[in-house]
Amino acid sequence: MRIVVLEDNLTQSTLVTAWLRNAGHDVHEFALTRELQRFSSRESVDLYLLDWMMPDISGEAFLRWLRNERNDETPAIFITSRDSEDDIVNGLAAGADDFIVKPVSQRVLLSRIEAVIRRSKPRDPIAPLDLPPYLIDPEHKRITLNGQEVELTEKEFDLAVFMFRNLGRLLSRGHLLEAVWGRNPDLATRTVDTHVSRVRGKLQLKPENGFRLVPTYNFGYRLERAENETESNVA
Repeated sequence: MRIVVLEDNLTQSTLVTAWLRNAGHDVHEFALTRELQRFSSRESVDLYLLDWMMPDISGEAFLRWLRNERNDETPAIFITSRDSEDDIVNGLAAGADDFIVKPVSQRVLLSRIEAVIRRSKPRDPIAPLDLPPYLIDPEHKRITLNGQEVELTEKEFDLAVFMFRNLGRLLSRGHLLEAVWGRNPDLATRTVDTHVSRVRGKLQLKPENGFRLVPTYNFGYRLERAENETESNVA
């Protein structure tokens, strides 16, 4: 997963980041909330881990901005030393999915992350996705369109599955690059554009098939259902 850590304590941030990377996650660290706001305006992630008290803008204010201004429902967990009942209530009201009081252990943190992600994405990673006219079989790396298998390269398949699993969600080019290719400094985001174009063409992602792949300038792509558009065209 692609995880953001907002924490101004370098020791705490380094420790949490090491735990997450050892667990196989891609981590982006921020010591200032304004820097995270700029990042979140152009990138998407899978989870936010937020400290409450920050030197510029509080983690609570950031989360309210994310939910209300960006309309972003990405899961978020507070990791903070604030532990009063009012703090917990306010954090959850701001849109947090969980609230962890410092100090936190590695086992507890990873377990809480797993629980939050399980609630937000309750899917078996190898279970088929039946999204007519598409049937996606991750276990056997096959996608069929109206019963006919579509020939895809390994990266095209991985990209298609990631987008179908995040149906309706705006995904940044950087997020797609990390999810499919990993952190590879030799690859440019143009690689994503090229593969998205190929996936769109091969899978015929168009309103006639109930889906459309929409680019967002200077950000990324959203795979979404096009049922309403199809119905209006028919009407």
